[in-house]
Amino acid sequence: MIEKLISFDTVSRHSNLPLIDFVADYLAGHGITATRVFNEDKTKGNLYATVGPNVEGGVVLSGHTDVVPVDGQPWDTDPFTVVEKDGKLYGRGTSDMKSFSAIALSHVPEMLKKGLK
Repeated sequence: MIEKLISFDTVSRHSNLPLIDFVADYLAGHGITATRVFNEDKTKGNLYATVGPNVEGGVVLSGHTDVVPVDGQPWDTDPFTVVEKDGKLYGRGTSDMKSFSAIALSHVPEMLKKGLK
């Protein structure tokens, strides 16, 4: 999952809609309906989804998809391709914030099996 999320060039000046669509499709594949909310010119979006019952309380998992531009930075590799070096993952967004989103999404099947309450 982390490789897929990093592969989307969601530099803050670009649209994040391809990534949002990917996540919505992934969730739909697990029977989860997601709601998209767009900015004024519909070039960027957010996604809201509920896993488990719609009850008071619960846990919110929140992240963002935009990343800092790579212009003028000395990357040795493609910043939108995950590379492992010395046990660490490198790629734009691996530490803020796409890794968290990948971890949360990867656990969706387990969340569904556990029957969240």
